[in-house]
Amino acid sequence: MHDRKNEILELVAGYHRQHEGGEFNPGETLVQSSGAVLDENDRTALVEAALDMRIAAGVSARTFERKFAQYFGLRKAHLVNSGSSANLLALSALACRELGEHRLRKGDEVITVAAGFPTTVNPIVQNGMVPVFVDVDLGTYNTTPERVAAAIGPRTRAIMLAHTLGNPYEVAEIAALAAEHGLHLVEDNCDAVGSTYQGKLTGTFGDLATTSFYPAHHITMGEGGCVLTDSVKLATLVESLRDWGRDCWCAPGEDNRCHKRFDQQFGELPFGYDHKYVYSHVGYNLKSTDLQAALGLSQLAKVDEFGKDRRRNWQRLREALDGAPGLLLPEPTPGSDPSWFGFVITVLPTANYSSHDLTNFLESRRIATRRVFSGNITRHPAMREVEYRVSGVLDNSDAITDRTFWVGVYPGITTEMIDYVADSILEFAGRRVGA
Repeated sequence: MHDRKNEILELVAGYHRQHEGGEFNPGETLVQSSGAVLDENDRTALVEAALDMRIAAGVSARTFERKFAQYFGLRKAHLVNSGSSANLLALSALACRELGEHRLRKGDEVITVAAGFPTTVNPIVQNGMVPVFVDVDLGTYNTTPERVAAAIGPRTRAIMLAHTLGNPYEVAEIAALAAEHGLHLVEDNCDAVGSTYQGKLTGTFGDLATTSFYPAHHITMGEGGCVLTDSVKLATLVESLRDWGRDCWCAPGEDNRCHKRFDQQFGELPFGYDHKYVYSHVGYNLKSTDLQAALGLSQLAKVDEFGKDRRRNWQRLREALDGAPGLLLPEPTPGSDPSWFGFVITVLPTANYSSHDLTNFLESRRIATRRVFSGNITRHPAMREVEYRVSGVLDNSDAITDRTFWVGVYPGITTEMIDYVADSILEFAGRRVGA
């Protein structure tokens, strides 16, 4: 049986080699903004998990959680079914009664940016709290400690910010600000795995951090996400909320690790009620599977290599576009080393063309473009009935809505593709200037 399995996996590896991507044809081959980079090890890892019928969370999931936590130097990681679920669990854990006077409550304010991805904001609303929106800088596309400090009010209890497109915000300073004011900090690290600030990995500064393993992200499981923390108490709350809200911490299929399964009193339940069916929180089922985790383990071995490729592509494009007329080019936050998610471009208001003109031209050349997520999220229909507060002005968030987009730098993009993207942008901008 073992020999037969090895034979199947060899055939899978050979199949992958026969179906690897073809050559790049400018104007015909799509230059994607993002995507998964999968090799024969990834394919065989998935097939091996399927052959073993590991269809629920099991050994691969637990191994990935341990290794991913080790990568960040943190104590705990919990796999979930998406980065969005990771954000929901992270903020919901901070609202649990076990945190006592430090818990978040309905009506509390949570500071975040207006120009970001909705699922950094949605958990605030879903927990009955009030998002407080601050603006960002053009160039880095992150907010600043000064804006966050100015947004703190008597009801403020937490800060929840994402590292925009892999570019770290000034997270050490914002973490210090949070500590000074007794606020929780959640780092949405979904776009920034492998980025560093002041020599330290992003995702290690806050009370909790989140990641996503959607195919667009630094490593993929197809779908999936993770919540990380150095706090055992917070990790326990995350696990309970992820696993139906149960009180028991035995793994699925495991019984009575505490040796008290039938010997405890919980609430108004009968004494000795089966601990595996006691629920201490109003939770969810947001678990992942071993199929996903098997792919994640294979991908995790390449995370640093992928980061090098992202940095190489970003730097090559940045150098090629330096001085391009009518464009504001991105800049890394001082003191950071981003593992870039994308290359952000803002068309200046003085340009004699619009971002719509430029993105239409790029799309016509088979170069995919993407918006910087929601732009100013307060302008979206979903926010019409949401209570929120704006601190200061959102002028730059509006500029991002109207004039900003990004193109890809993910590891599946070759230097030939990067040069084609740069040449296309320069051709368009130069032609418009000369018109």
